[in-house]
Amino acid sequence: MTHSTIDPREAAHFGGMAADWWNPDGSSAMLHKLNPVRLRYIRAAIDRHWPGREQQFRPLEGKRALDVGCGAGLLTEPLARLGARATGLDAAPENIAAAQAHSDGQHLAIDYRATPVEALDEDEFDLVTSMEVIEHVADPAAFVRALAARLAPGGLMILSTPNRTPLSRLAMITIGESIGGIPKGTHDWAKFLTPDELTALLEQAGLEVIDRSGLGFDPARGFVLSANEAINYLLTARHRL
Repeated sequence: MTHSTIDPREAAHFGGMAADWWNPDGSSAMLHKLNPVRLRYIRAAIDRHWPGREQQFRPLEGKRALDVGCGAGLLTEPLARLGARATGLDAAPENIAAAQAHSDGQHLAIDYRATPVEALDEDEFDLVTSMEVIEHVADPAAFVRALAARLAPGGLMILSTPNRTPLSRLAMITIGESIGGIPKGTHDWAKFLTPDELTALLEQAGLEVIDRSGLGFDPARGFVLSANEAINYLLTARHRL
């Protein structure tokens, strides 16, 4: 039997949000606010890694993308719109059903599966993304190894996750899960990874980090890319050359 890093309690928690996932004012409101800045980071990483299509709407045309922990497809759908042949995986079947229904309504051909990445029977992908997921898995090191195993030579991996700092505890749990709209019980601060810890896991899996950015909040502009990684950060990795 294939070992899975899925935590059943986490899967049940997020599966319970499935019906409301695409409501920008619902339980996933914070993800809707995060998505535009994530996409800006991803698009910039794509343009640097595969230059020559910077002015095109579909820079991922002809490439395969894997979104792990996709929820109901908030990021997977934009990857498909950027031209990728997209696959989305999630631990909760309820999320996959919501994702499939929404993408069908958008006439997007996305391969959604309620499958652990460790059990994926496909080969490699040019782009692997996993946003705000690693802090919810049972074994982060094994999860990173599984992601790395799905990354094609010359491919790109992009991850985001909260940092483990006093400020992230205040922002994401003390405030976020009381008055900030994040459902209670979403986060366990002890499972947050610092950038150095996540970088070490990626290096142990044979990857190298080639870019890193903080994700901060500006009262006037909302979520922004920032040099300050104290709350949340994104990073880009590739196979070690």
